[in-house]
Formats: sequence, structure tokens, C-alpha cells
Amino acid sequence: MNETLTADTTTQEIDGVARRAREAFAASARTPEAQRGRWLTAIADALDAAVTELVQTAMEETHLPEQRLVGEVARTTAQLRLFATVVGEGSYLEATIDHAAPPQPDLRRMLRPIGPVAVFAASNFPFAFSVAGGDTASALAVGCPVIVKAHPAHARLSRRTAEIVAGALRSVDAPRGLFALVEGYDAGIELVQHPEIAAVAFTGSVAGGRALADLVAARPVPIPFYGELGSINPVVVSAAADAARGTDLAQGLVGSFTLGTGQFCTKPGVVFLPRGARLEEALPSLVGPQATPMLSESIASGFGQGISRLLSVSGVEQVAGSTTPVQDGVPAVVLATDVETLVRHPEELLAEVFGPVTLLVRYGSDDELARALDHLDGSLTATVHAEPGEDVAPLVQRLEVLAGRVLFDGWPTGVAVAWSQHHGGPWPATNTQFTSVGATAVRRFLRPVAYQDAPEHVLPDALKESNPLGIPRRIDGTLVLGG
Repeated sequence: MNETLTADTTTQEIDGVARRAREAFAASARTPEAQRGRWLTAIADALDAAVTELVQTAMEETHLPEQRLVGEVARTTAQLRLFATVVGEGSYLEATIDHAAPPQPDLRRMLRPIGPVAVFAASNFPFAFSVAGGDTASALAVGCPVIVKAHPAHARLSRRTAEIVAGALRSVDAPRGLFALVEGYDAGIELVQHPEIAAVAFTGSVAGGRALADLVAARPVPIPFYGELGSINPVVVSAAADAARGTDLAQGLVGSFTLGTGQFCTKPGVVFLPRGARLEEALPSLVGPQATPMLSESIASGFGQGISRLLSVSGVEQVAGSTTPVQDGVPAVVLATDVETLVRHPEELLAEVFGPVTLLVRYGSDDELARALDHLDGSLTATVHAEPGEDVAPLVQRLEVLAGRVLFDGWPTGVAVAWSQHHGGPWPATNTQFTSVGATAVRRFLRPVAYQDAPEHVLPDALKESNPLGIPRRIDGTLVLGG
């Protein structure tokens, strides 16, 4: 069953795993929620049991520190267990019943799984957004087989993780073909074009995501493409907040934009602050020339190119840190400009640079700040630092149009795994309004089906009059809790 491959996957192998995934779907789509929860729990238990081995392999391939990786494994297994809870609770099905009231027929609707899903693993989270990450967990949770395209930045870790996932699924008698791993650039292209694939989930660059989205759209039968792409994650600091706690804000900013060597999709990439800010004055003493390694040489090269692009714009200056790479890594750097420069060069200055850099944009008035914000594209997050009593409602109204998560007096790096979490945003942050983190991530891999005047014995359990699953349902317009 659950195959893992150790070299670039051939066309024939892609066809084989895709067809077996489709065969598995016939069983997985009808597997009870409790059993699917056991799939996820078994994977989580197996990953926890292998944490020492997995972290060691990840350290060798990614240069990420042990403490970060141990925490990421814990986050990954927490995701798996959360989705086991989600499917067990049952409201994700959106079960809805309207009894017959002539001339209206009896109508019953719920969400059903869409089919095999292709998942593209990310480079910067080798566990939480990789082989057994949130995309895999949320798809398996609702009965969709998963084929993961491994990221080459951690190939050995991907193979070992896939072996553990496959073994865990075998241990709980999951259908053969429910999970597979493939490798190679061409394999990714062939996978998204295979007729058995029903949806694609991708975490990576805007360029890579757009290329895959175009391939998916060009299929004879187009399918959903759920891409988590680039994000600049703007931060706005009010004059009052800067005056009250500018030095503390500087420390928080440095901790956030350098976390993981700036390789988080939620890194604060642009900070709007008042001219002459205490925050800016404090940065040179907080950002030193120390260098840390990036995930790969190609990512480090891209970071250098991004810094060069920013500094090539007249009106951009370096205010802290260093732009000189060393043999073992890259140093953090803070750049600064003003609103006028940003307005003249938005494409150059507001493109994501993956790595430890942030751009300060100095503003002189609320009107000038508003003018700058008008040039922002979509982001995963937007952050407000203000003092109690300040009227930030107009600012929040602007930012909630731009971002999927609006934070107050905090920093965006770190995404809680919770029922209420949303990790998505307008293009180019994602190409969808769905989330890739949190309970409603399952919604990406479901579609509604309505049953009209259906005999009781053919209805799914979620729609039967007796409610054998005991789940929440909306009946004749009224939400009725389970039981």
C-alpha cells in the first residue's frame, strides 16, 4: 500500500500511485469519521516516537536548530490530533436538513470529499508544512487520499517521514494507496496534470505557485489549486505606541523578522512607523553582523538578489545590520525609505524577500500612511501597534481588506494551531479564501452534495433522521446540537 519512492519518480510510477489513490478513495470516502481519526492519531503517535531520529536528519539537511525542530514536530503531531477531533465533532460536514413542506421537497445537504489530493511540501517547515503537515492531515481527515511531492531541500527527511506515515497507516488497516510520496521536478508537473488528481495544495513562492496554478487551469478538467504563496505582512506602528514603547517594539521586531533566519511566511517584511521613531533609533544596537545559515544555497542566493534589488532603488538606505554574506550564512539587515519612494517603486519595494530583512517606511501623517497602504497587495497577516484609547478602527478596516489575520500589539511569526485560526489572504498571499492552518482547512477538500426526497437507507449517516453520529445539524433553519 502507501508507497514511498527514493529517486525521481517516473511517469509510469506517477500513473501507478495516482490510480491506486483513486481506488483507495472508493473506500476512504465511506470510512467512518472515527476510523479516519484513528489514522491521524496513529501517524501522530508514530512521529512522536521517532522524534529524535527525525530531528537529527532535519538538522543535517536544513541547518535549523534542534529546539526549533523539536517544537515543529510537536506542532505537526498537534495538527494531526486536531483534525482527528474536527472530524469526530462533525460540524465540518455542514449537515443541513429541510423537511418536506409541499411544494418544497425533502432536501438534505452535506459536504463530501473530492478525491485524491496532490500536496507540495514546503522548504521552510520540514515537518509542519511537509510530508505529514497540515495539508496532508486535513485531506486525510476528510477521506481524501494524498500524494506528496517532496521538497528537494530535505529529501532524506521526506523519505523517512513518508515511511513512518505509511507504516502508521498500515498499522490501522487504512486502504492501500491512501498515501504516497513522489520526487522530482517533472514528477510535480505530471502529478498536477494527472486526471485522477482532484485538487492541489502548494506552499512556496509566488512564481512557483503561479506556474502550477496555470498548469492546473489548463487541464482538460480544471481542478482547485490551493496555494499559499508570498506575503509581505505589513506592520503599522502609531506615533503614540512608538513614544510609549519604541525600544521594546524594536526588540520585538528584531526577534520576529530574524526568527528562523527570516524564512517564515509570516515574517514582518515592511514596517510603517513615524519619522524619527524611537523604534528605528534602537535597531542598530540590536541587529549585529552575526550570520546564520539559510535552508539552502539557492535560497541564500535569492536573498542576496532581493537585498540588491531593494538597495538599487534610490531613496532606500541601510540603517542596521549588514549586507555582506559570510561563508556560514547571511546576516540580518534593516533597510528604510519614505512613503514617496514607496509610492514611486511599489513593485520593487513590496515584493517578498525570503530571509532576515525588513523594510521601514517612514510616514509623517495619517493621510500619508493611508496613501502608502493603498499600494499594498494581499498578505497573510497585518499588525497594528497602538496605545489604549487610540481610534484605530479606520486603520483596521483598511488592513482587514488586505490580510487574512489582523494582529494587535504582537508579532505575526508563529501561527497557532486552533479551531479559529485563519492562514490565508488575498493574492499573492494565497490564491484562495480558505485557510491552510486551523480546523477549516478541511473545507478545501470537500464539496456539497444535496439529496432530494432520498430514501432513509441510502442517506449518509450524517443526514439520517435519527442522527446516529450525534453531530450538530441545521434542521428546518434551526441549529441543533448533536446527541
